[in-house]
Amino acid sequence: MVKIGDIELPDFPLLLAPMEDVSDPPFRALCKEQGADVVYTEFISSEGLIRDAAKSTMKLDIYEKERPVGIQIFGANLDSMLKSVEIVEKSNPDIIDINFGCPVKKVVSKGAGAGILKDIDLMVSLTEAMVKHTKLPVTVKTRLGWDHDSIKIVEVAERLQDVGIKSIAIHGRTRAQMYKGEADWRPIADVKNNQRMHIPVFGNGDVNSPEKAILMRDEYGLDGAMIGRASIGYPWFFREVKHYFETGTHMAKPTMEERIDAARRHLKMSVDWKGERLGVFETRRHYANYLEEFHILKNTDNVW
Repeated sequence: MVKIGDIELPDFPLLLAPMEDVSDPPFRALCKEQGADVVYTEFISSEGLIRDAAKSTMKLDIYEKERPVGIQIFGANLDSMLKSVEIVEKSNPDIIDINFGCPVKKVVSKGAGAGILKDIDLMVSLTEAMVKHTKLPVTVKTRLGWDHDSIKIVEVAERLQDVGIKSIAIHGRTRAQMYKGEADWRPIADVKNNQRMHIPVFGNGDVNSPEKAILMRDEYGLDGAMIGRASIGYPWFFREVKHYFETGTHMAKPTMEERIDAARRHLKMSVDWKGERLGVFETRRHYANYLEEFHILKNTDNVW
């Protein structure tokens, strides 16, 4: 059993990563149905929350069927982060997660997300203040470091644990890598193998097949996998991994009827939640994967 604070999870849980314009309530619901053990919201700007920005506050919507669910926030200003914690608590999530890993320029340029990897002392002090400011379990998602020459993730993870976080998810790339190249899980394993570590250590990055998940569990010894891009338009990924864990075999891919039904449900939920224009627009990125195996066949008159 794996525990985040008092939250009990199965051995090697699968977590839906927080992804901007992806891990919203409709998609989280679909992933939960297909076996995701923990789901996270899209990352939410602390500055947006305290300004009551509509896009930020909308992301606070969570539902009972999602639990356990974590709300992820980002920022670099202590006062703003503490105020945002108070706002987030009103939504009653199970977990508050801090984003110290987003590599996007507009976030990093403000010293937030992966930008804070340039100032580890600030990263630790901000985390400590947030842990003390809430009774909810606080977790962290981060990267290996700012660049290859500044990877100190073993020390960083230990310091974050010492100020009270309840788990850490580590993406196996530096900020300089963005999403290029292969994720390196070896430094994440080094964090897990640190004898002083006692909180769960979750791996993230390139878990795109059941075999990769098995490798992360058995070869690298991590406590769970955080799934990101492999789930976009394909919520069945969670059940496929769990089936592989249990049987050592691949389960059948979803039928075309299942794919179309999921895409239709996803779109309807998105439109109901976001409105027609935004719901249609933000669901589009899922369609290619939902309909990946859809083939249009010519009829006997050679007309498409």
